[in-house]
Amino acid sequence: MDISHVILYAIVPIIVVMLAGFISGKKGIFSGEDAKKFNKVVLDYALPAALFVSIVQASRDMLVRDIKLTVVSAIGIMACFMLVYFVFKFCFKKNTGADAAVSALISGSPTIGFLGFAVLEPIFGTSPSVALVVAIVGIIVNAIGIPVGLSLMNASLETQQTGAVKKQSAWAPVIHALEQPVAWAPILAVIWVVVGIPWPEWASPSFNLIAKANASMAVFSAGITLSAIKFSLNWQAVLGSIMKMIMMPAVILILGIVFKMDPENLKMLVVAGALPPAFSGIIIADEYNCYVATGTSSLTLSVILFIGFCPLWIWITDLALKMI
Repeated sequence: MDISHVILYAIVPIIVVMLAGFISGKKGIFSGEDAKKFNKVVLDYALPAALFVSIVQASRDMLVRDIKLTVVSAIGIMACFMLVYFVFKFCFKKNTGADAAVSALISGSPTIGFLGFAVLEPIFGTSPSVALVVAIVGIIVNAIGIPVGLSLMNASLETQQTGAVKKQSAWAPVIHALEQPVAWAPILAVIWVVVGIPWPEWASPSFNLIAKANASMAVFSAGITLSAIKFSLNWQAVLGSIMKMIMMPAVILILGIVFKMDPENLKMLVVAGALPPAFSGIIIADEYNCYVATGTSSLTLSVILFIGFCPLWIWITDLALKMI
């Protein structure tokens, strides 16, 4: 794959739009609160619409071929998620279990909802395969990773101060995650395809209109978010960025080769694994007032590093596929 194409058509547009959001935030045109509203539009409307309309145009055969994609995604992402949690819990004495959980939610999860389509479509084209990668990774991050992270966080906070956090069912975070449109919309689309209901072409434009706002609004909002946070570099922020930018795509690449994944799907999944940390982790950190400064610094550093690591991982994946 031509690296210059990746840089010009995937990386540069993201930098330009994100920079526009960043400058708007610094000038006071938009605030962090405005970014949260934009994020809600993306996560509750634009992204679910984009996922649904793309997946329903797939076929049963395509879903069967993508079983390996689901297995590798689940194992790779959750293995990295838990490794980040244990490293930050036991290697840094000052960190609590809640701090480690936030670290896992940030450095152990890719921001697939915000940057998935914005990065993958310019590189691999607009197709159901791209939508399936975004959907599967998104479901793992939102329906598995976030509930696990919240459960670990709540357990830690409960031990720190009795009554500080209301005890809830272990299934509550899972149910809450599945209630979100970004989780149930792709699941509904997969069921639609499996059942074999034909999708009418005339219905797609109604979804596409809001779906097209997904990538641009998400990237612009990310720029505003970055303008509202204070950047302070420390060893934990650096380690979190390294684990996100290097460890996760490497683990996914190795698993994909072991499971003999489809080469194109593997390349998309590796790029998805190399995406910057999930913005949802920062939102949760801010809500619980836990590990905010280091988490946001790790996020900012990872966004900058992604400019170089995205084309690098595409090149590494192509090289690895040629060698097997």
